[in-house]
Amino acid sequence: MADLPGGADRLRVGVLGCASIAERRMLPSMAHEPLIEITAIASRDGDRAKGFAARFGGAPVEGYERLLERPDVDAVYLPLPPQLHARWTIRALEAGKHVLCEKPFATGLAEAARAVAAARERRLLLMESFMFLHHPQHAAVARLVAEGAIGELRLFEGYFTIPRLPAETGAPPRYASTVPEVAAYPLRAARLFLGDGLRVRGAELRRAERGGPAIAGSALLVSEQGATAHLAYGVDHSYRSGYALYGSEGQLRLERAYSTPDEHRPVVRIERPSGVREIGLEPARQFTRIAGAFARTILGGGDPVPHGEDILCQAELADAVDRAAANHS
Repeated sequence: MADLPGGADRLRVGVLGCASIAERRMLPSMAHEPLIEITAIASRDGDRAKGFAARFGGAPVEGYERLLERPDVDAVYLPLPPQLHARWTIRALEAGKHVLCEKPFATGLAEAARAVAAARERRLLLMESFMFLHHPQHAAVARLVAEGAIGELRLFEGYFTIPRLPAETGAPPRYASTVPEVAAYPLRAARLFLGDGLRVRGAELRRAERGGPAIAGSALLVSEQGATAHLAYGVDHSYRSGYALYGSEGQLRLERAYSTPDEHRPVVRIERPSGVREIGLEPARQFTRIAGAFARTILGGGDPVPHGEDILCQAELADAVDRAAANHS
């Protein structure tokens, strides 16, 4: 891992882009993490950079390249649209900066591999910002399953659907390649509970218009142990964000699993023939937690390799879903 100057005890972070996810969740959350100092915020619009800097701290910078040239930036948080992730990640790595990038990291395995190779060559941390993995609710679910709460795991069902954005917002489409951007969440959750090595048995997509990006889809996966996963995702639906695990003796369900508000108290619902049990869990700041994990890995000299491997596994699975959906259409 590349050393920081002067044995630093705080990570100096520059923000590459003034996206909605940065404004609503990540930058307010970073304010709660004592290991992070926001030193610069860049936008192609100088006034927008000034507005963000006035709210969240750091120097306003017009233009992404200028931020990467700054010596007071050790790492960058990159919330740009998915089509720009690999390009600006590689530029940041070439400038000697660690990178925390929003998900989905890449629009394909090939560009993900180029970015991971660039990080490895420079011994820099490249992390995909799957913030929901850092909420302890999922570890609690994993413990319950391991303890036999639903018997032997047979099926994972994951879903993340959100309403379509009004056209007047001017926001970019929420897709990464051919699948909607929100597909990244249930795909990653399926890997969390069923392991890597998932095989894609089928996938389908629905488009708003011929030749346009997909607005909805689903996929059927099978694990190496024979358990199946059924995933549904889209950006033209009512809101749903959760998963269910079905076993030989019962089922478990968790809602608000991905976009969990800081103050939300999760409830795990377990249904068995003997009855229903609900287990309340404590709230947690999952965006602050991933920011802290990113900083601790760098400041503590942690191993960056597993994070790159995780990006490659995720991109490979997303590519396989893309191919299956293309064959189905």
